[in-house]
Amino acid sequence: MAAKRLLLLEDDSNLSETLCDYLESAGYEVVPVYDGEAAQDRLYEERFDLLLLDVNTPGINGFEFLRDARERGVETPAIFITARRSVEDLEEGFRSGADDYIRKPFELRELKVRVETLLGRGVIHPKDPGIDLGEGLHYDPASQRLSGPEGEEILGRKEARLLELFLRHPGEVLSHERIYETLWGYDEEPSDSALRTYIKNLRRRIGKERIVSLKKQGYLYRAPE
Repeated sequence: MAAKRLLLLEDDSNLSETLCDYLESAGYEVVPVYDGEAAQDRLYEERFDLLLLDVNTPGINGFEFLRDARERGVETPAIFITARRSVEDLEEGFRSGADDYIRKPFELRELKVRVETLLGRGVIHPKDPGIDLGEGLHYDPASQRLSGPEGEEILGRKEARLLELFLRHPGEVLSHERIYETLWGYDEEPSDSALRTYIKNLRRRIGKERIVSLKKQGYLYRAPE
């Protein structure tokens, strides 16, 4: 079986070399690039199984690079590896099309686990702007519009963020703290009662059985089979 190919966008040559050596020793083929333009050239000329992207890169930054790739229909799963630590940066990373986000410094083994998890999950980004939720339901992230047999409605900002978080992590237990980080900004006070309301509203729209509450753990989204 051919080795999985990873595109690594990292402008720190020392870190890039370290990551390449480690991931190649784990059986991956890694193609390093050092700026956004070079990453674009390689991505549109070659096929990759996963994108590893720094954010603060020369020319086109990582967020812009991935957003452009998604708009062009590139489905390859992506992980941001960045020193940016704010919730706003985390949110922008996911909204630009990322599947995971890891903050520097990190242990190499942690990155390997995240890479293995994404490649094993078989993440697919639809080329059209909408997501088929099954059972006649369809969600368009661009307009935050949820449509189905009962009609259409536009989700509120936080409900849309919550649904998109669930869709990015099907079958994964999401803690209250992780959900709070996604839904509320640094200058906002998270509210457990508000979260319960958002969960209730989403269950009403997509089906109660889709969102499972796990006591003292968080919530889990069950994708349709």
